[in-house]
Amino acid sequence: MNINHQPKRGFSKKEYELRVSRAQKIMYQNKLDGIFVTNKPNFHYFSGFDSQFWESPTRPWFLVIPGEGEPVAVIPEIGVSGITNTWISDVNTWSAPNPKDDGISLLGGIIKKLGNRFGRVGAELGREMSLRMPVIDFMKLKHNLDSEIVDASPAIWKMRMIKTEGEIQRIKYICSIVSEAYEEIPNKISIGDSERDAARKLKKEIYERGADTIPFLPAISGKDGVSQIVCGPSDRILNNGDILFFDTGSTYDGYFCDFDRNFGIGTVSDEVRGVHDTLWRATEAGIAAAVPGAKTDDIWSSMNKIIEESGTVGNSVGRLGHGVGLQLTEPPSHCQGDNTIISENMVLTIEPGIEYKKGKMIVHEENIVVTRDEPSLLTKRTPREMPIIR
Repeated sequence: MNINHQPKRGFSKKEYELRVSRAQKIMYQNKLDGIFVTNKPNFHYFSGFDSQFWESPTRPWFLVIPGEGEPVAVIPEIGVSGITNTWISDVNTWSAPNPKDDGISLLGGIIKKLGNRFGRVGAELGREMSLRMPVIDFMKLKHNLDSEIVDASPAIWKMRMIKTEGEIQRIKYICSIVSEAYEEIPNKISIGDSERDAARKLKKEIYERGADTIPFLPAISGKDGVSQIVCGPSDRILNNGDILFFDTGSTYDGYFCDFDRNFGIGTVSDEVRGVHDTLWRATEAGIAAAVPGAKTDDIWSSMNKIIEESGTVGNSVGRLGHGVGLQLTEPPSHCQGDNTIISENMVLTIEPGIEYKKGKMIVHEENIVVTRDEPSLLTKRTPREMPIIR
């Protein structure tokens, strides 16, 4: 086994202080007196708090990041022992669940203490964000505040899109785990296995190499290609001439990888080999285009040019890659009109796809980090020739 050095789980207090300091500069630029977050990724990003209890929708959790000073937690009493293991020292609790006032009065009081320099407080209202609290409670909070609650998603994504060295190390580590697991697949799967068998075997390989969770693992097969890339596995049996598609979102210390692999079952057609090679070259072009100062549109164009020159068409996914980090998918999106400027230390997926032959498709995907000099692969590059399972 040749796994890269395993990062120690958890970050130092200094790391979180730097994140908050950078966040406060961005808040000032966006004229925000503070922000409050309710969802696991944002809560985790600023606090380091992690719990499987996020799966329960009964109790809301709030973290207020002020324009000055340290974050303030407003959480149900059940979470006190967990939050004390983080760097957060200002913790306010209520007895929950309490449908009549599930922390809203307490949260409102904390927000009012932020001051009214700009008269604006940010919340998770926009792009790829959502509030993890009842809408009716949000409306009560909004009614009782003097400050205006505005969309903080542009500011939050500006904070999170640029990864720290520690974040990159964790993504690189989970990428290396999954890369090696993928390489072992031809030795573990054979004709006659079902998609569920294949997914179970891949999960076993990933877990045994050190992944923490595998929240996302579609396993999809089809003759000469697959018809979709988001559902499955099913009980379908792998047959000669099939393509088996895996896409894996596995995590280490909260951070995701997100990349796929395609395997031929028995023999594959010349058309499939040609599409696979086109996508391999399109991926190369996308990787090369991901440099500081370029735009997401440039990355899209570089891949789309290769696809169009081959005489095929792109897929219906709507984009050719995206950001990755504490979530399986994050902004930006590699598509026309996104116009995000690529910066050093962004972690991105490069994900071209082609639809062909009566709705069949093949998609390639790699994970990279943008560096000052040239893009750096975090995944082990898929072979130019499609691997075959006998």
